[in-house]
Amino acid sequence: MKTYYIVIIIIVFGVKTSLAQKMNMGNDTAKNAKHHTHHMNGVEMDDMDMSEPMTMNSQFSLDLPMNRDGSGTSWVPDESPMYAYMIPGKKWMTMIHGDFFARYNNQDLFKSGSRGSHKFDVPNMFMAMTQTKIGSNGLFAINTMFSFDPFLVGAGGYPLLYQTGESYHGQKLVDRQHPHDLFAELSVAYTHRVAKNADLSFSFGYPGEPALGPPVFMHRLSAMNNPDAPLGHHYQDATHIAFGVATLGFRYKDIKLEGSTFTGREPDEFRYNFDKMKFDSYSLRLSYNPSKEWALQVSNGWIHSPEVAEPQQNIGRFTASAIHTKMMGDDSYISTTLVYGQNHYSDNGKTQPSILLENSLQLHKTAVYGRYEFVQKDAEELDMVGAFPTNPNFNINAITLGTNRILGTVKKTDLTGGIQGTLNISPSVLKSLYGSAPLGFEVYLRICPALMKMKHKMDM
Repeated sequence: MKTYYIVIIIIVFGVKTSLAQKMNMGNDTAKNAKHHTHHMNGVEMDDMDMSEPMTMNSQFSLDLPMNRDGSGTSWVPDESPMYAYMIPGKKWMTMIHGDFFARYNNQDLFKSGSRGSHKFDVPNMFMAMTQTKIGSNGLFAINTMFSFDPFLVGAGGYPLLYQTGESYHGQKLVDRQHPHDLFAELSVAYTHRVAKNADLSFSFGYPGEPALGPPVFMHRLSAMNNPDAPLGHHYQDATHIAFGVATLGFRYKDIKLEGSTFTGREPDEFRYNFDKMKFDSYSLRLSYNPSKEWALQVSNGWIHSPEVAEPQQNIGRFTASAIHTKMMGDDSYISTTLVYGQNHYSDNGKTQPSILLENSLQLHKTAVYGRYEFVQKDAEELDMVGAFPTNPNFNINAITLGTNRILGTVKKTDLTGGIQGTLNISPSVLKSLYGSAPLGFEVYLRICPALMKMKHKMDM
């Protein structure tokens, strides 16, 4: 099947460079310190100059760098730089991260169709993570993430042509991206080093993220400059807010196998509450980092009744992804993500695929980024069964290009100005509604932590 060919290509693409690059892991040595340094939870920090490089171990392993931590329990490349604030303590180490995009968003700039709209809004997220060692082999972590989307975007979400998923006022959200919940993550995790290069970990979230899919888009370096969710979000990484998640994982060296049980239903339209835990869905994920520049994963989920508008429908979700990050200097890098995701629907037997390729090139203060998306959606998904009773599939393509520049940095916080455009290529039968190639346009100011200097150091 085509799915498995894509998986093989992704894995081979990442593995072929692993042997040469793997020899370099762990060889980063500390520069001679000018001041006294101290160590906490694997963190090496300079008492006198907080601009000096620092290191911190993963929340899920004493033997891995925090740079490897993606969203939930997922992995990104060890080479990934971090945008965050560090708060050191005697026993606890805390890190804070966030993004606020104040923007104007017009989804059909030249009014080529009737489905586009425009809006001023502020998509955002704010997260805090803290951890401490327990004995010589234990590690305890607490993660939180909040989104003020309900206040700054609105309960009906923001305009995004061809986007689908979740509902509002009893109607499917179509051509709109739903807002994220105020409480996007509240989770705890315990990891125990059971042997050299081997960890056993358990995490629980209410809400949290199961072991399914790549790191969610807002936590991928290749996507961080783009304020929009991918059109394949509900084919790839939409389970990142699940009200009730329990995950068990085992790592040996650079391979990790995880299994989760979680609540399959997407968050409801009341964005301030806590939905009921059901633990009616399951997932498995295999992650492999063949070198410090690569992170690969394949996963499968069995999701029970995810959509309130279609309660009898269950989804089988398969994903495979490859993330590559390469540093080109202290503040320059290139990061690329390739994702394949598909949904198999129990009610009609359809299997619909999606492909995403995104890239971000950061050159000192200037970034250039892009995203290509292919996703297959049918008339039912687009809420058009009345116009298309046979429920045909539609192949949707979109290309996004953007650039931004850091305008200033104050108190280790960047203010960045950016602009981006999206060309949506409409299926022929939908051109009368959407236009042939509606052009989306966005201009924004972004506030986030500045790039943090870090070094890899393992607490062996």
